[in-house]
Amino acid sequence: MLPDRGITSMDIVESIKMAGRTLVANKLRSSLTMLGIVIGNASVIFMVGVGQGAQKLASKQFEALGPNVLFVVPGSRETQNTSFDIPKTLVLADATAIATQVPSVKAVAPQRQNRQTVTYRNKNTQTLVVGTTPDFLGVRGFEVAQGRFIKHIDVKRNKLVVAIGSDFANRVFGPADPIGEQIRIKGTSFEVVGVMKTKGSFMGTNQDDAVFIPITTMINRVTGRTSPYGLDVTFISISAKDENSVQAAQFQITNLLRLRHQIVGEDDFTVDSQKDILLIVGAITGALTLMLAAIASISLFVGGIGIMNIMLVSVTERTKEIGLRKAIGASQKDILIQFTIEAVILSIAGGLVGITVGVSGVMLIGAFSPLEAGISPVAIALATGVSGAIGLFFGVIPARQAAKLDPIVALRTA
Repeated sequence: MLPDRGITSMDIVESIKMAGRTLVANKLRSSLTMLGIVIGNASVIFMVGVGQGAQKLASKQFEALGPNVLFVVPGSRETQNTSFDIPKTLVLADATAIATQVPSVKAVAPQRQNRQTVTYRNKNTQTLVVGTTPDFLGVRGFEVAQGRFIKHIDVKRNKLVVAIGSDFANRVFGPADPIGEQIRIKGTSFEVVGVMKTKGSFMGTNQDDAVFIPITTMINRVTGRTSPYGLDVTFISISAKDENSVQAAQFQITNLLRLRHQIVGEDDFTVDSQKDILLIVGAITGALTLMLAAIASISLFVGGIGIMNIMLVSVTERTKEIGLRKAIGASQKDILIQFTIEAVILSIAGGLVGITVGVSGVMLIGAFSPLEAGISPVAIALATGVSGAIGLFFGVIPARQAAKLDPIVALRTA
């Protein structure tokens, strides 16, 4: 046998050519070997893209509320995170107190909402029923397309009037004019007085598939009184006078509600600004994206094991070839490099195909859903690098086994 020698660039080029010819000669086996890497890369890129798209969508929806919006919700932050039964400690009188006693507040819109069966003639449909006040329009940025919204006199007198979302109007009334028609909510008839302009979804809720009634009517005629403290509300939306007043409003609202609720220890409510919510949403969606990427990465590991198994089989099948090459002077390094290169080529090729599939999937999601297509260059670079590393790592074991074959034994057993 010829003495072992150093590896030159010509040797590397020749090994790459030989590896390419070998893989092309076994197209089916090579394709099946790459499949695990393709699925792994596509999954990582797709999952990260979907996660980032969800993060962008949530941020965009909260930013659309405006920088001077605050939300007051019942229960402390710890209670909200650990309990499904949120205490009913926030009442309509709290909203009135905030509107009249907090100088940095511009408008206040309390809301009481839940899903109810709404009936029109012989049609029954489930939809979100929102009890609120006239200030809801200004605070939440809604507009009326036809007719009118709820008035203060409607709230004061518990009027049986309703403004309906555009999707609800199209679904229930079709092309007909809904103004003046009667719909029934929990056995009570309401007159349709307005149709809202299209608003879109907010945090997974279709705001156009909803109906809006006076909050007092909602509590007294639909949901009933469920709190010992007064007319409880789901949450209170508030707009500060301007962006510079948000922190002052948050501080003043917190102090006012602590006094009203006679709180000594932990608060039984939470006051969040738009920035606070954006930080929370960003942290949640970021963690979900990482979790999805970690789950998808398992496919890459499985694909690497598949490459190692196929390469081990390939070593057994090519025993005669290895013996002949070593008999005419190929060194252990030559054999080691060739088999390692074959594994790396499979990994990188599978990675490139997987990137194409993953990016295409993210683009399709962006085209046919509200999620914005989020193509992460970092995820693409990471997936490609991991693919090559996996090929190198899992290809070394069969490559070393091939390199250690004794040429005489290999020729005898071939």
